[in-house]
Amino acid sequence: MVCDDFTLPQERSARREYTDKELVVFGVPTYAGRIPNKILPFVKTLFKGNNTPAVIITTFGNRAYENSLSELKYELSENGFIPFAAGAIACQHSFVDIGLGRPDEEDDRLLRFLASQACRKLREAKEIPESVEVKGELKPEKYYTPTGFDGKPVNFLKAKPVTDKALCDHCGICVEVCPLGSIDSSDPSNVPGICIKCHACVKKCPRHAKYFNDEAMLSHIRMIEQSCQRRALTEIFY
Repeated sequence: MVCDDFTLPQERSARREYTDKELVVFGVPTYAGRIPNKILPFVKTLFKGNNTPAVIITTFGNRAYENSLSELKYELSENGFIPFAAGAIACQHSFVDIGLGRPDEEDDRLLRFLASQACRKLREAKEIPESVEVKGELKPEKYYTPTGFDGKPVNFLKAKPVTDKALCDHCGICVEVCPLGSIDSSDPSNVPGICIKCHACVKKCPRHAKYFNDEAMLSHIRMIEQSCQRRALTEIFY
């Protein structure tokens, strides 16, 4: 088994190609109900299958996965993969305190069952299995529109992490973990690149020096905290 991580910029240069004798388990997070828009181009161009069977997985932060799974299925199918099993896995939200403790034992049970069904299908199939049906739009065009605590649409696309310079010791961890390479290595308080609000820099900072203070984003966080406390369901398809 080979793990091929394309989270960081330096891991998104080489093109990968797979045969019909290999099994690919392909996973991405859900951002605004779809594949993250800054990662989608790499999904489109870096991965090439040749009738390659695939199990596709999306994670989502206890709100909804909406079209992320169907979009992943469409893009991989276009690139020569055959997604024959799929799962949308509820997880802790990246920047809201919901979904804490997820995936949990029940999620793990479903994932193990999905894996067993996928293995059974491959063992029993005389040919490559047919593509699986999943929920969502085949070719989604719009992303989820965030709203604030007052229910009105908010836009925090330009929001970026703020650094408490009294706490920051310039360790460079935030620079290393940013999936878009957007943080200045010589001055971690400077974020000249695009921020996708993944909060990797916030969560990985050992001195808790990173945070967000954008009012529109904070209003959206309050709305999500209020409306999405219920247990979202992990769903599998096979």
